[in-house]
Amino acid sequence: MGAPARGRIVAPHQDRRTSLGGGAAHRGRSPGGDAVIAPEPLSEWPAAARSRIAGVFTDIDDTLTTGGRVPAAAFDAIERLQDAGLLIVPVTGRPAGWCDLIARTWPVDAVVGENGALAFRYDGEAKRMMRLYADSAPVRAGKRQRLERVRDAILDQVPDARVSADQSYRETDLAIDIAEDVPRLDDAAVERIVAIFEDHGATARISSIHVNGWFGDYSKLSMTRRMMSEFFGVDLDAAKSAYAFIGDSPNDAPMFGYFPAAIGVANLRDLAHRCPSLPKWITEAPQSRGFIELAEALLAAKACFDPDEFTESP
Repeated sequence: MGAPARGRIVAPHQDRRTSLGGGAAHRGRSPGGDAVIAPEPLSEWPAAARSRIAGVFTDIDDTLTTGGRVPAAAFDAIERLQDAGLLIVPVTGRPAGWCDLIARTWPVDAVVGENGALAFRYDGEAKRMMRLYADSAPVRAGKRQRLERVRDAILDQVPDARVSADQSYRETDLAIDIAEDVPRLDDAAVERIVAIFEDHGATARISSIHVNGWFGDYSKLSMTRRMMSEFFGVDLDAAKSAYAFIGDSPNDAPMFGYFPAAIGVANLRDLAHRCPSLPKWITEAPQSRGFIELAEALLAAKACFDPDEFTESP
């Protein structure tokens, strides 16, 4: 595998009314009236349980990145986890175009993109990209036309809203920039964007940088389950205790609620009020340093324990 390129993948600046490319579930909130159990420090996760983790699903933005970049240490941590025999799959809201590059060039086994609309896996021996989509090509095309109307409504009604610079590389959703290449929008503007998506019958999810909207009921979790079955022959419902997920924002809530071994990086605290589900564990460090903290914890446990000797749950 070639050396990773330094710096992040950069999309060119686009006009505010960027066309949807060739070608992501309701707004996240703390459950009203319900007790919310705060995540426990990652350092309290028993080493024996950590040693049995067979794979890691990870968000990208503000989980693998810091300041929009994947530091060398984070990239190295991904590779060391894979070298130790763990399955590594980024699960992201980023576009199909980025996912093709990630599947081909990163030390990962597959990638889930556009908040669960698609999954790619590159077979290096066969020199073939394997692709899964939640919708057929004709259905995706029809939904893109509907999203054009949603885009116009958002830009007309939310003056500071901008279409994400990576929109041209998306196949299924509309991404509105709320913090990546624009000053962070306030909560009222973000809530208005979500409401406009929902008023048009679309699903909306909030990440640390975008509000993503799409037509359909798929999610990061639904495509992760399908991808594991079709690419790897794994029934994730039966095997989920053997996998960890790490993320940072409300669009990760379905994954947080599903995996017993779910981890939030420390910056999740900034958006926890929007999360209907929180993870079991939280790192001490934010962003990419939090991911590295998890990687070190898993690798240390793998070095010390034979997982077949233990039966406790994560």
